[in-house]
Amino acid sequence: MDAFFARKTRIRVAAALTGAFATTLALAACSAPAAAPSAANAAAAVDSETCKRNQDVGTITYISGYGYSASAGQIDVFLAEELGYFDELCLDVEINASGANGQQLVASGQAQFTALGSASDVMLAAANSRNLTAVATYGTESPFSIFTNEKIESLDDLDGESLGYFINLTPIASAMLDNAGVDASKVEMVKMTNYDPTVVVREQVDAIVGYASNQPQSLRAQNQPFNEFLPSDLGVEGTYNVMEANSQFLAEHREVAGDFMRASLKALQYCLDESDACIDTLAELAVDNNQGAAFPREQLARTWEVESAWVRESAGGNPGVQTEAMWEPEYALVKKYGNVGELPAIADMMDSDLVADLYDGDALVWPAA
Repeated sequence: MDAFFARKTRIRVAAALTGAFATTLALAACSAPAAAPSAANAAAAVDSETCKRNQDVGTITYISGYGYSASAGQIDVFLAEELGYFDELCLDVEINASGANGQQLVASGQAQFTALGSASDVMLAAANSRNLTAVATYGTESPFSIFTNEKIESLDDLDGESLGYFINLTPIASAMLDNAGVDASKVEMVKMTNYDPTVVVREQVDAIVGYASNQPQSLRAQNQPFNEFLPSDLGVEGTYNVMEANSQFLAEHREVAGDFMRASLKALQYCLDESDACIDTLAELAVDNNQGAAFPREQLARTWEVESAWVRESAGGNPGVQTEAMWEPEYALVKKYGNVGELPAIADMMDSDLVADLYDGDALVWPAA
């Protein structure tokens, strides 16, 4: 097992992305091409020509969207590294698990891949950047929910009460309030500074727009009394987690990007089939990289139990496969509630073929040695 977990030393963690760290990433992304395949690549699952092609790209940098969270588009990248799937395809992948500024680093070319919470996040960023392309969408269930203290029995009870949110009030949440008949002008909006869900049951705020797989699950584990409202309860459709790539990298190294996704999706299937072993590995990584307190095993297990179901139930079929139709409901919500100017066409924000082409029927194609 020591040899198995030795790969974890390659995962780089930073408390914050400083200018110096961004420079380090830039240098890593521009590192010299690797040497031609040798005896060290004897275990490669690809032929020597493909191996050299993937090595010649140099380091591929992935930015985790939220630390060591057990979320599709994140857990699979960590496990692809740990299980040696990237190695089998001769890919040199460097992971940054700081969970900050992923889109900025990918858009600028200092990193090549990052994960986001929903298509809404992609669309909101696309209004200001043209160098990001979504290559995978992992589900058609929105990850958001609104959870409240017990006195809020329906969302229209929020009139005159307080609603917390993180970063911004998502278009999904705005649509939920609208569909529930809530007058948002009568709701006190509070920007949250931490992810502690007990502020709701302690009535410091009356409700929070949170993540259905995280804060509400934590309250349930504590047997705390609360109410929760899901987008689907109010006829609101959305998407779950998106992998984004640097558009220039994707255009210049499409087959390499495909192999990055191939390895990640193979690891994703492993985590769907072997949840306990997968979570054990992720939890140990979090501990070894000083994020164990933020991502304890019990929390990771609760999160993955919910989010793995979203992957299995996705209208996209095979994990990661995305279509324009999957994004259309959320696209309409972003146009209505996102406070953006001109929004690019869905086809201009995604590549719907990269991941779809990795499957033969229901099976992910994995090259024979």
